[in-house]
Amino acid sequence: MAKSLNLIIFLGLFFTHVLSAKTIEIIDDEQRSVKFNKPVTKVVSLSPHATELLFAAGVTDQLVATVSYSDYPEAAKKIPRIGSANKIDLESIIKLNPDVVIAWKSGSPAAQIKKLTQLGFKIFYSEPKQFEDIARNIVNMGKILGTSSYAENKAREFLLELNLLENTYQNRSKVSVFYQVWNEPIITINKDHMITSVIEFCGGENIYGELPSRAPRIGIESILNEDPDAIIIGMSDGRSDWVESWSKWSQLKAVKNMHVFDVNADLIVRQGTRVLEGIKVVCSRLDEVRRF
Repeated sequence: MAKSLNLIIFLGLFFTHVLSAKTIEIIDDEQRSVKFNKPVTKVVSLSPHATELLFAAGVTDQLVATVSYSDYPEAAKKIPRIGSANKIDLESIIKLNPDVVIAWKSGSPAAQIKKLTQLGFKIFYSEPKQFEDIARNIVNMGKILGTSSYAENKAREFLLELNLLENTYQNRSKVSVFYQVWNEPIITINKDHMITSVIEFCGGENIYGELPSRAPRIGIESILNEDPDAIIIGMSDGRSDWVESWSKWSQLKAVKNMHVFDVNADLIVRQGTRVLEGIKVVCSRLDEVRRF
């Protein structure tokens, strides 16, 4: 999490570098150099978060295909689908002949990405791990699209709002948190996921943050032993009964004190600008715990 002074330095140096660049060369989130002779005219996005970032960067008709669940903003719903995050239609991508494919290292099918690389397609990996990486991705995508001015403004707005939120919520007392990804089996996340960054931004402590697995399975006995102050459930369609299902474990502090909260998972799972909304929701929920 950037402190105020560091954020100001980041804004000044990062955007000065972008504005002074003479060639379209970007470093993606796998630290690979990707070069372009001119702004692209056809882009394929292989993850919902990359689709959101492309729209934040000012994409228009350059986005020719994406994957399932790429549903934000509203305009994204009209983009043709070429598969899911786990399996893509290679023939469709080859036929579209995009100038660049925006891939997601943790989610995109590695074998198919390797095949696209072998066929000569340019791959740009987008996987923000820190909040500032979201801004950097927007700026890089703006360079690719030829929308740098628009993208830089959006990235700057994102960072400035992030800084305001930090000034509001820093130095809060600690609240232990269990974050639920799935119910059967019970799955959570460790510190490598941006969800933990959101929790920590708000003064929370992910009780399973130090586990080695990125998405570990957890037994109910372990949760009972940890007895977190709050339980946060990443909600999406079909999970409306998950909050109520915790009522059987009334010995848990979070349950007894009615501190089992649901949060729209898209706001904190996807590494896009909507994470600011997610931060506001999570911080508000943890403040409820502090006021109890």
